[in-house]
Amino acid sequence: MIYRKTALLLAALAALAALAGLAAGAVTGWAFFAVSVTAILVWHVRHLARLERWLANPLPGKVPEGQGIWDEALAALHRLERETARREKELGNALAHMRRAVQALPDGVVILDSQNRIEWFNRTAEAQLQLDVRTDLGQNIANLVREPEFIEYLESSRDDAVRITRGPTLALSLQLISFGQAQKMLLSRDVTHAERVDTMRRDFVANVSHELRTPLTVLVGFLETIHNLKLDPQRQRDYLGMMQDQASRMQRIIEDLLTLSALDSAPPASADKQIAVQPLLARLKADAEALSAGSHTIKLHFEETPDLLGVESELASAFGNLVSNAIRYTPAGGTVTLAWRESEEGARFSVEDTGIGIEADHIPRLTERFYRVDRSRSRETGGTGLGLAIAKHALARHDATLEIESTPGKGSRFSARFPARRLASKSLTV
Repeated sequence: MIYRKTALLLAALAALAALAGLAAGAVTGWAFFAVSVTAILVWHVRHLARLERWLANPLPGKVPEGQGIWDEALAALHRLERETARREKELGNALAHMRRAVQALPDGVVILDSQNRIEWFNRTAEAQLQLDVRTDLGQNIANLVREPEFIEYLESSRDDAVRITRGPTLALSLQLISFGQAQKMLLSRDVTHAERVDTMRRDFVANVSHELRTPLTVLVGFLETIHNLKLDPQRQRDYLGMMQDQASRMQRIIEDLLTLSALDSAPPASADKQIAVQPLLARLKADAEALSAGSHTIKLHFEETPDLLGVESELASAFGNLVSNAIRYTPAGGTVTLAWRESEEGARFSVEDTGIGIEADHIPRLTERFYRVDRSRSRETGGTGLGLAIAKHALARHDATLEIESTPGKGSRFSARFPARRLASKSLTV
């Protein structure tokens, strides 16, 4: 099209020049043709200069306008520029959307080049690997994550993951994935909780096996003795009594495990049933006196307060475990105090004793299953090692927390704190 229009224009100019030559002479005709071609060249150069200036600084929406054949060419360039801008915007939006998605991932993501230099990372990786977006872009990842296990992994061609620790408590699983042209993506995952759960699972299985093995060993031993030896009736009764004690112990352990399993899988306790606090505390005091058999002073402090909302059997079990622990670990002549008090935040049930107390390093682990400060004393007093774990789970189902304070040699206080939403509007009269 451009060639044809240009040829037609030159032909028209040649015809006009020929007419001018016929009318005014050949010189005039050639002069007219030369001036016309020069004017056309100047016109084209002017448009080329404007196009060159825009190409040197191609601002969006600033494509120069033209006339004639240049109008069509520049209009096509303008359409191309608008289409390119639209595509760039779409690509930019897609990239921003992808980055927001990657930022929201619970795992860390670091993009590395072929030399292991950092090109980009998300906020999770920034926190887990202790990176700084202001200073660490372009840095070699090996200079920032210096754990020997990771350095060795980075230099190898393995496609598995490596575990490292960052700080005293954080455990990470790191994995390199190749993509693009010699680029790598480093994925980091926090495995601290998973490792803790796995450790607790192994300890739990080991503890259950140990707790059940001991009474089973006693039972098997006594059964073999009774079967192989001729024993007098009194000795047989003694052995059968000890066997009964061990069987009862296994039964209590299994019942407590079933209770824990039910609490673990149950939803939060219903809040549509009221629990009369005063009668519940009166029963707890009576049970404590029966368990103590007169060896301790049992006190009850009760403030007028609304009823609790929840499941009475679960809270009675939780409170009962706290009371029985206080009795077991308080020497004869000591005092165990049960108290119920209301506060602005809600209410608190506490059991305070004058017993042997607990060292501070044991307190965080007291609610672990089968954890005992003194294993021999716990077995002597009939404990299964699951009472506080049951209490913690039962209280958690009622939105309550278990707080433990203790001073070795002076005593302990176990408190169950309930939020205001677990108190009914009805008040009790003492």
